[in-house]
Amino acid sequence: SSGQCWSLTTYCPVPGPVPTSPANNDYKPGFASALMVKDLTLAQDAAKAAGAATPLGQHAQEIYQAFDRAGQGGVDFSGIIKHVRSLAGK
Repeated sequence: SSGQCWSLTTYCPVPGPVPTSPANNDYKPGFASALMVKDLTLAQDAAKAAGAATPLGQHAQEIYQAFDRAGQGGVDFSGIIKHVRSLAGK
């Protein structure tokens, strides 16, 4: 992969690289984290119903659920970078 993708060229989760990033606006929501939890939960329910194993999807759901429980459900979904960094101790 070249890394040339929407999430990096338009919606980068860290401040600076692109002006359209919510990171440049203190992660004010465009697509709230609570909605990401809802979508990830729907995806996990569908995977379970189909008998599909989706360990990365499950892990993403768990991380976003923790972010939501920490009171960040109204933050843009890209704000997860702050939560992931705190888990890594950085």
